[in-house]
Amino acid sequence: MQIPPASTPVACDMSNARDTPEERLTEYRRLFATALTARERTGPGIRFRFRADPGVEEWVRDLAAREKACCPFFGFAVTVEGGEVRWDAAVPDTDAAKAVLEDFYALT
Repeated sequence: MQIPPASTPVACDMSNARDTPEERLTEYRRLFATALTARERTGPGIRFRFRADPGVEEWVRDLAAREKACCPFFGFAVTVEGGEVRWDAAVPDTDAAKAVLEDFYALT
């Protein structure tokens, strides 16, 4: 996973997104309710773990791509290992970026 440089602005712009912020949050809630099994902190960031049920990997990859499009200061990696989909997220080492990462970690 490549973490953007600290000079990357910590800003989210959904003006070109196909969904609204509320729709995006609703989708996170639906994904987490459907397939999330754990979340954890990693050395560089955080990891969400999902059951590798049919369609979950594609769902996670699509959501990660849309999130990256509006919040370019995030670094994301989606992998499948041991029967689970892992979504790793990390941000530059700045206070503002770390605060947003904490909010992302706390999504429910």
